[in-house]
Amino acid sequence: MTTQQMNWIPEIVYEEAEDGLTSNIPFISVPTNEEMPKILFIFESRETGEFEPGPEGEELPVSELDLHQYASMNTLRDSLPQNLYNDVRVCLGLEPLSTAVPKGQKISQNIRQKLNVID
Repeated sequence: MTTQQMNWIPEIVYEEAEDGLTSNIPFISVPTNEEMPKILFIFESRETGEFEPGPEGEELPVSELDLHQYASMNTLRDSLPQNLYNDVRVCLGLEPLSTAVPKGQKISQNIRQKLNVID
């Protein structure tokens, strides 16, 4: 990894329009000279219900931080044996590829038919 790649910090953003291109799924705009991260580190912030005095004596809520890691499923798919990758998918509440792929193809076929697009 180059120094430039180590300095790039991905920003997770949402589209403002509900009917936008990403359908309310957040996205990362990746610069041309960068790659999508293989793993993301995200802090969960949760208020404790307690308060502490702020700089001007005001009550500020106390928050706890818990670090989470999210791995790229594409990286796992390309790096793990298929049986282990399927085990990971099942642990995450997804179906094994042997079940998910035909279902995805059926969904794509239905969309194409509705759009009158023929393969």
